[in-house]
Amino acid sequence: MKDSSCCSTSTHANKCIECTVTQCKHHAQGQNYCSLDKIQVGTHEKNPTVPSCTDCNSFAPKQTT
Repeated sequence: MKDSSCCSTSTHANKCIECTVTQCKHHAQGQNYCSLDKIQVGTHEKNPTVPSCTDCNSFAPKQTT
């Protein structure tokens, strides 16, 4: 179960979490940072050996209107 108390969807920039994924709803608009207080990093590989083997499990697509 996720702890939603740590997960802000505002546009404040968490300077501890750099991010360039502008398609994510948690991306701090106009800055290359995440707006969440913390993120969860996972993997889709059995034995990850390079950065491309990891994933931001906190990613959520932006809602389009």
